[in-house]
Amino acid sequence: MDDGQKQITPEILDAVRNGDDAVSRQLVDMLYPLVISIVRNHLPRSEAEEDLTQEVFMKIFSRMDQYSARQPFEHWVSRITLNTCYDRLRRQKSRRVMSYGEMGAEESDFLERALTGDPRPRREGGRELAFDLLERLFAALKPREQMVVRLLDLEEKSVAEVCELTGWGASRVRVTAMRGRRKLAATLQHLERTPKTPRPPES
Repeated sequence: MDDGQKQITPEILDAVRNGDDAVSRQLVDMLYPLVISIVRNHLPRSEAEEDLTQEVFMKIFSRMDQYSARQPFEHWVSRITLNTCYDRLRRQKSRRVMSYGEMGAEESDFLERALTGDPRPRREGGRELAFDLLERLFAALKPREQMVVRLLDLEEKSVAEVCELTGWGASRVRVTAMRGRRKLAATLQHLERTPKTPRPPES
């Protein structure tokens, strides 16, 4: 948490365990920015972020007695949040990988420029478009691969940090990332080879 933000102390956690409603609400306020950030980064499709966030907080409070203080409380909360998102991803049905024909004009233009290394300036909002496109390409990945690629490549976490968040060993994280990246690369190559369907002129 930020240095200017009140720290979560053992006294706060003890008060929550003892049923202090006011302190419990305070803890929710303190943790909400962390939880919602993780949820938004790993939100499964068609899931409402507030519903998923509520589930995370229910797990946090129901498992308070399991926190052993061997790691910062925020790390423990991050792990619960990430695993909740992962569990939701695993319950979803697999999706088809997108095709050029399913893209909008802005998306296909963005992808063409990315694949060909077109140096021309991209239109405003390119970052948001890139993330939206990547979301759709993630259909090629298994939930575990999605999560690891997001953590390593989008959130720029280290392998050690991913291990701490997931509870997995370093070799498992590296192998999962390698498989996910290969699938994304293969998907992009497939799209690059797929003839683009001409779009009718706009009226």
